[in-house]
Amino acid sequence: MEKIMIVEDNDDLRSLLTEHLKKFGYKTVSLEKFDAILDMFLAKEPDLVLLDINLPSFDGFYWCRQIRKHSTCPIIFISAREGTMDQIMALENGGDDYITKPFSYEMVIAKVKSHLRRAYGEYARSQSERVVDFHGLTYLPERMELRFRSHSIEVSKKEAMLLEVLLDRGDKVTSRDRLIEKMWDTDMFVDENTLNVYITRVRKRLCELGIQDAIETVRGAGYRMKNTWEGTE
Repeated sequence: MEKIMIVEDNDDLRSLLTEHLKKFGYKTVSLEKFDAILDMFLAKEPDLVLLDINLPSFDGFYWCRQIRKHSTCPIIFISAREGTMDQIMALENGGDDYITKPFSYEMVIAKVKSHLRRAYGEYARSQSERVVDFHGLTYLPERMELRFRSHSIEVSKKEAMLLEVLLDRGDKVTSRDRLIEKMWDTDMFVDENTLNVYITRVRKRLCELGIQDAIETVRGAGYRMKNTWEGTE
């Protein structure tokens, strides 16, 4: 039975979420104090987190970043904030989805089921370790680790998604729309500038491994990988 952690400071809404989740057979962990959310997360080890943005002391973006240092479990933001920038910030800070209040509880349950299937169920990736390699630049998806020669670095979840697509496609061009679809599997609008941010971040990560200009921008088409390091030491 999957365990859902509810981080919501509105008592009535927290109770209703708990009630509906239990009806569908989920265990719940409901927080009533919000100064040690990470400690509770590590202690309870939930399979998914429903996370409000407006919280006492620190906001949901902060707590999402803290959780992401330890886990890749699905995190769904629930918030009354309707602005596009808030939704982008939720994704950039490690969230997987965003539900705007007021919402239907049926939608919440559907989102929970969907993300649990993707993370652990029938749509989850194989547990055997995979390797994505492009001319010696190697990405290990299950470890979220990028390796080149004797060096290795860990990457964030969104950086990992971007790298996996580009390295798997290699020198074939991948469109911006396809990258956005792969990185943000959601029906909400994602600004193309957000993709630009992650392209820049991944380029910087590659620089940490001593690789320059490996992601080529193909004007009007998208991006592809270039082997710029062959023959160098």
